Amino acid sequence: MITPLLFLQLCVLSIVLPTTSSAFVLSGREDDLFAEILRDEAVSRLIQLGKVSDADGYLERTFMSPASVRAANLIRAWMEDAGLTTWVDYMGNVHGRVEGLNASAEALLIGSHLDTVVDAGIFDGSLGIISAISALKVLKSNGTLTNLIRPVEVIAFSDEEGVRFQSTFLGSAAVAGILPVSALQISDKSGVNVQDALKENSIAITEESLFQLKYNPQSVWGYIEVHIEQGPVLEWVGFPLGVVKGIAGQTRLKVTVRGSQGHAGTVPMSLRQDPMAASAELIMLLESLCKNPKDFLSYDGHCNDSTVESLSNSLVCTVGEISTWPSASNVIPGQVTFTVDLRAMDNMGREAVLYELSNRMYEICERRSVSCIIERKHDANAVICDSELTSELKFAANAALKRITGEIQDEVPVLMSGAGHDAMAMSHLTKASWNAICPLSWRRKPLSCRACAG
Repeated sequence: MITPLLFLQLCVLSIVLPTTSSAFVLSGREDDLFAEILRDEAVSRLIQLGKVSDADGYLERTFMSPASVRAANLIRAWMEDAGLTTWVDYMGNVHGRVEGLNASAEALLIGSHLDTVVDAGIFDGSLGIISAISALKVLKSNGTLTNLIRPVEVIAFSDEEGVRFQSTFLGSAAVAGILPVSALQISDKSGVNVQDALKENSIAITEESLFQLKYNPQSVWGYIEVHIEQGPVLEWVGFPLGVVKGIAGQTRLKVTVRGSQGHAGTVPMSLRQDPMAASAELIMLLESLCKNPKDFLSYDGHCNDSTVESLSNSLVCTVGEISTWPSASNVIPGQVTFTVDLRAMDNMGREAVLYELSNRMYEICERRSVSCIIERKHDANAVICDSELTSELKFAANAALKRITGEIQDEVPVLMSGAGHDAMAMSHLTKASWNAICPLSWRRKPLSCRACAG
């Protein structure tokens, strides 16, 4: 039996096929659907790509790392196998395109990212890329690839996670034309900046070529992304497919707390200016505020009842990284740095939380006689999916479920995504939408799918 995801791959492509070809695609005959491509080969490629890693024992691919370059080459070969014309742009994004019947028509873009977080799952990012390539390979195999009513382009974005440079969407933001020139000078922990990382891989990007990466909005019809849910909702309700109606806005902070370094045994507690203890209080403040925003936020022109209600349902905050200096067990640290990841569907509410959080953090640091620097490293507003594309994907998901079960199912779930995706950046260029997939639908025993940040 064809899994729901694999049938959905062809349903999505029906958007760009003529009516007669669409009927062929949706005919429901398993032999027409090339299960060996959509099921066996797709799963095999997910597993193969999941082994391309810079680390031993777990999956890790960061922007322009050796494993990232190997993955890009592998994906490009798969694109060419599907009959696509391929190239790599100045930001390391891998493109595969077929022109169809009218090369001048607006193009449908389908994509996701090839980079990963540390200790990642094999579905995150890779699923959206391989799904699109597999669907197009089927169209090549049945002779309909050249009959597309508009160009279709698959893009494997070089960076979405922002692990190496702490700046997400480097790949998709460049294509969407919203990546600032200053991003080329952002450095990683080793002091290598984005421009140098590209140069090390024979990609000579300049300010001028960065601007050239932006697609003309008039040349793009829309953007679609297939992604795993990264949460428990679909599994909980028993659906393998869902439609996403929006992505939460996100802010990343870097908080640096400086105090007085000293010997752990000789400095009395009453005389300490301990940045570690101060940081612990700051982190507890963050947790309390995000669990109960209504207890912290005042009702005024910037934060009304509906905003607080929205925050109560969608606000999440995380401290994912802490570092100390000099980091010795018998030394009171002189400096502590930690990250804050804050997400919410309401943009105004997110700003209200950040304002309140910053003020209270500064008050705590002043009371403890330590200094506190709060830097905003990344901001992305919430994105609502395009209604037209969402309707198309909802129809495709319902059709897939009907094909599997032979009967009409309940409406597929409509979800909010708390994880960021390349669609957030691409929504600045064109209408965007995406589907959530429950990875448990792949096989009875699910493949490893660890926490997938984004």
